[in-house]
Amino acid sequence: MELVGVVTAPRVLVLGAVLSQGRGGVWRHNRELLPRAARLLSEAGGGLAVLEGREPPSFELPPEVERLASKVPPRPVLRRALAEGHALRRLLAEREAEGRPFDLVHTAHLPVPRGAPAPLAILLHDLRALRLSHTPFSRRLIAREVLGQAARRARVLMTVSETMAEELATELDVERASIHVVPNAGDHLDPLPRRVTADAPLLCIGHLEPRKRPALLVEALAADPGLPDVHFLGAAKGEEDRRLRELAGERGVAERLRFLGAVNDGVLRRELAGAACVVLPSELEGFGIVALEAQVAGAPLALSDIPAHREVAPEAVFFGGEGAACARAVREALARDADGLEAQRCAALERYSWEDSARRLVEAWRAAVEGA
Repeated sequence: MELVGVVTAPRVLVLGAVLSQGRGGVWRHNRELLPRAARLLSEAGGGLAVLEGREPPSFELPPEVERLASKVPPRPVLRRALAEGHALRRLLAEREAEGRPFDLVHTAHLPVPRGAPAPLAILLHDLRALRLSHTPFSRRLIAREVLGQAARRARVLMTVSETMAEELATELDVERASIHVVPNAGDHLDPLPRRVTADAPLLCIGHLEPRKRPALLVEALAADPGLPDVHFLGAAKGEEDRRLRELAGERGVAERLRFLGAVNDGVLRRELAGAACVVLPSELEGFGIVALEAQVAGAPLALSDIPAHREVAPEAVFFGGEGAACARAVREALARDADGLEAQRCAALERYSWEDSARRLVEAWRAAVEGA
């Protein structure tokens, strides 16, 4: 996708109050895309700025990105939205008075600030507030209203997968063709050679929270005691780690779980290289970046049968919502041969790259400014 036909690219302001958050798909998306998008904009005569929050981004930004300070807190949500709206309106007015206005405001979090006199681009990562079974009905109603308002105000709407684009088109009753897909990628990962020992563990990567369904792996161990032990990589939300340990104790598999917490890229690479299989039992994902990273690392994959996983890793082994089904899928994944895993790795790298996604992002911004 080449950037041709327009001499000057837009000047984009990214709302970055939440960029201080920890590792995850949203964190990775911004870390990889913002520097690349800034370079593309700069080369074409535009520019990228980030309105930072009270806490700075948890990743490095290159010199091409203009960093603008604010006192916007990352949470709670309502307080952030009010403070962000005030800071944004003041900044836009200042830049207009200086004769160097922004052409577009980009956000990847909701609710969007009110009263901003600039076109708005919105990128949505998932619909968890609408779709998760454990989300209270009242919260779903509020989330639906917030999402509808945001979509009506957006000059351009983006998301991270074809799966999400189809869901958004249905939820918002808009044309699918109007939604831009800016996917994640996996080529940031520099995998280590696979070194799988006789006691290699199963690996479950992601925050410990109900939507990730880590308890399903505990049930799988109970259903099939011959499976390898499990390593959980990811920070716990709420008391999910305590609940998981209690369940493991009840099922008699407590000694077979290891909780590594949040890890850096180096530890992630080592764990992927030594994993017998990566198992991801999520109830909902907008993209499935962990599944993509696991493919790039050459690891066998057993995945919950959800649309995002099928899109990102079509060659994986899939399972439903029962522990026994998960155990059977793990057994099948463990039997995959090296040639098949290499083919899976190559296909993943061919389908997704951060450079291509950055070009998609800039094209979506251009479409917003040009009214396309």
